[in-house]
Amino acid sequence: MDQNPTPNNPDEEESLEAPASDAPQQASTSSTDSQPAAPSERPAARFKRGGFGALLSHVNIYLLSFIFLLVLAGSGGGIYYLNTKKDTVRSGDIKTQSLSTDSLKQLANSDVSVGDSKQVLTVQSNAIFDGSVLLRGDVEVAGRLVVGDQLSLTGINVGGQSVLQDVSISNDLSVAHNLAVQGQTTLQGALSVNGSTTFNGGLSVSRITTGSLQLSSNLTLTHHIVAGGATPSRSSGSALGGGGTTSVSGSDTSGSIKINTGSSPGAGCFITVNFSSAFSSTPHVVVTPIGSAAGSLGYYVNRTSSSFSVCTTNAAPASSSFGFDYIVLG
Repeated sequence: MDQNPTPNNPDEEESLEAPASDAPQQASTSSTDSQPAAPSERPAARFKRGGFGALLSHVNIYLLSFIFLLVLAGSGGGIYYLNTKKDTVRSGDIKTQSLSTDSLKQLANSDVSVGDSKQVLTVQSNAIFDGSVLLRGDVEVAGRLVVGDQLSLTGINVGGQSVLQDVSISNDLSVAHNLAVQGQTTLQGALSVNGSTTFNGGLSVSRITTGSLQLSSNLTLTHHIVAGGATPSRSSGSALGGGGTTSVSGSDTSGSIKINTGSSPGAGCFITVNFSSAFSSTPHVVVTPIGSAAGSLGYYVNRTSSSFSVCTTNAAPASSSFGFDYIVLG
């Protein structure tokens, strides 16, 4: 038998030989297609191969700058907000809260508390309170305070200027500094002044009671001078004679002496007048005789800071009456 049989069909022979002729074409085709595949490589491979500079070449430098500024602005705003929140919490600022309509209705119908001590109650409209209002803390009035009726205050402290039309003070009024009154002042009670008082204008009073009166100018009186005070005591002298008597009417400042002689009067003193209040030094005593009987005597005066005596150098008529007026000035 033949070891290498030859096919009888010519077509089969051609088909068997065709793949052999096509193999070189396929090989050439695959080798040709493998060369343009380089551009289709992955971006990661290109980044590794090209480096960071290749990436920057495709990015706009102005866009990067803008993004960097946005990051800085956002960071600064966040830090400022956090610091502001801390300062607000530390300072303990009072929170404000508006009063709603429901809260107003609750206030009108019941006793309720609105907010707390760290909040501020703001009322935009007018408020009318029919009952009493108690404020346990301080009251600050930014505008005018108008009171239609009486205002009762336990204590009032006015730092600035005050204009008061009608003021009625039922208790003590204490003024630590100067008091200027432009209009007329009427005092129903007593006026007590511890220091000096100066009146630039006229002073019209119905009565002045003073412990000491000092005038730096002339004293002009358009009416009588009436000297008051306690009546001084007196003691009789030897010039009266037996059974003689004396009497005094008036005060330490001025008065009258009445003398009634007895039997056998002689020279000497008729009476000694003792002041109710002694003078600080020997005063000036003026004695005037009343009637011709007293004028015919040789009378004279002895005086000290506590008393004065009316005396005579010649004996007065027996059983006679006469008198003297006196004025004493310290």
